[in-house]
Amino acid sequence: MEKTGKITLRKATVKDLDGIYNVEMRSFTMPWTREAFYNELVHNHFATYLVLVENEKVIGYCGVWVIVDEAHVTNLAVLPEYRGRKLGETLLKNVMAYAALNHAETLSLEVRVSNIVARSLYRKLGFREGGIRKGYYTDNYEDAIVMWVNL
Repeated sequence: MEKTGKITLRKATVKDLDGIYNVEMRSFTMPWTREAFYNELVHNHFATYLVLVENEKVIGYCGVWVIVDEAHVTNLAVLPEYRGRKLGETLLKNVMAYAALNHAETLSLEVRVSNIVARSLYRKLGFREGGIRKGYYTDNYEDAIVMWVNL
């Protein structure tokens, strides 16, 4: 599949809600609701979302909460047909930079034990495993690994 448009990265707005939700629905077995993303974008003053856009279409996003000196990645996803192009890495590096600029000293996230590709990316960017959340994912009760990085 040939991609001819330029991919840009920017802060998400409410206008990106449908695009973010589309990526979410196509990426996860337990997607967040559209309303949850609306609340993140409009009401959660700790939350910031970055989007990757090509030809006005959201092709990936990453959300982060920055609370005092800690940050937490809420979700990170790229449309299936755009994976393997280091776009998730681009999103996460930019979220890490954003969190550091906003005085976060650490960044955490949860990842499925079975998600080897994501775990590999996180380790590449300096994340270390810090614990297990037993049965964290309610679709199949898979454990989540909590990973941390110092910024």
